[in-house]
Amino acid sequence: MVQVIDRRLNGKNKSAVNRQRFIRRFKNQIRKAVRESIDERSITEIDNGEQINIPARDISEPVFKHGKGGLRESVHPGNKEFVAGDKIRRPTGAAGRGGKASNSGEGEDDFVFTLSREEFLNFFFDDLALPDLVKTQLATNVETRKVRAGYTRDGVPTNINVVRSMKSALARRIALRGPHQRNLRDVEEALEDARRRGDQARIAELEEEALRLRKRIAAIPFIDTFDLRYNNRTDIPRPTAQAVMFCIMDVSGSMDETRKDIAKRFFILLYLFLTREYERIDVVYIRHHTTAKEVDEDEFFHSRETGGTVVSSALRLMHEIIVERYPTNDWNIYAAQASDGDNWGDDSPRCRALLIEKILPLLQYFAYVEIMPDEHQRLWHEYQKVREAFANFAVRRIDGLTDIYPVFRKLFQKKTA
Repeated sequence: MVQVIDRRLNGKNKSAVNRQRFIRRFKNQIRKAVRESIDERSITEIDNGEQINIPARDISEPVFKHGKGGLRESVHPGNKEFVAGDKIRRPTGAAGRGGKASNSGEGEDDFVFTLSREEFLNFFFDDLALPDLVKTQLATNVETRKVRAGYTRDGVPTNINVVRSMKSALARRIALRGPHQRNLRDVEEALEDARRRGDQARIAELEEEALRLRKRIAAIPFIDTFDLRYNNRTDIPRPTAQAVMFCIMDVSGSMDETRKDIAKRFFILLYLFLTREYERIDVVYIRHHTTAKEVDEDEFFHSRETGGTVVSSALRLMHEIIVERYPTNDWNIYAAQASDGDNWGDDSPRCRALLIEKILPLLQYFAYVEIMPDEHQRLWHEYQKVREAFANFAVRRIDGLTDIYPVFRKLFQKKTA
């Protein structure tokens, strides 16, 4: 029987194969545990690993074993309580599984399993995706990557494949020695027959022929340049999906610190999602009150600048940036806007007109979240009209920190076929 032992190293995690098999097998239980753990941590800590508990009953496996058949009699020494014909009561309390104390008489250990950061995020973003990401373009500077492309007879010594070369050499030696070895066996059999008959002339002739065949076999080289095989690698272009996400946040006076904190957390989650799911993502940060400006990430989240509210200033700036830097033939354009809905009265219809006439025809998706409004403002009602006209426009309301993740999932949930 052939036994194959895999001695390849798997880095720090030497049980990588078994670990992935376990994750695939108990994916539903792990996904449920991840969802429950999300409620217990802040979104800014969402990209850490997690130690999760899986009930032992969920990982039990069926076992086949031989049972005791037929009628059997047994004697239990030291019995002072029972006589023949008594029924033994079922034992009470935990069944010896080491479970926690409870008033139910039953218990069971949980299986503790630690997910790495990458594994946790895989489950966290399991069914999320930017909608309608259809324009797959090669970057201006085409990226390539090396991939294995079989073997070649030419190459440099550093790329030689020893195992493949040895296999080729062994096959060549077997093929070249075969005819000579068959002839040698025939000669040796004839030589034995000649020795039994005492035919000296025939013996000498056959010994000379056997010597010649052995020299021919020995002359076959162990390895030849013909046998050498080299690992072949080739460059292939790496297609990347180019996308740009506009993050638009209201920082006017009506956006108090609680609302701003919710908006910041929503964009942090969005940024984490984008950088993980797509290779080529540009993120444009726009803050606005009465005026709008493009800022970097640090200023977007931490600047204390405030003022009144003119939402259209941010939409106009967004349109200008798209026209100047992001041609729609090459870029997938997305936008997410966070606001409390408060806006200067005459500006909300202007925002609707800008979205319908200039912006949404260029975008794949626009998501608007209204944060903790006392009641829906006029901007919400104008955006409802936009949603009726464009399927790629979505509005949602966030009432508190616990609503951030559910709203995010609804906005970026994968479409089923």
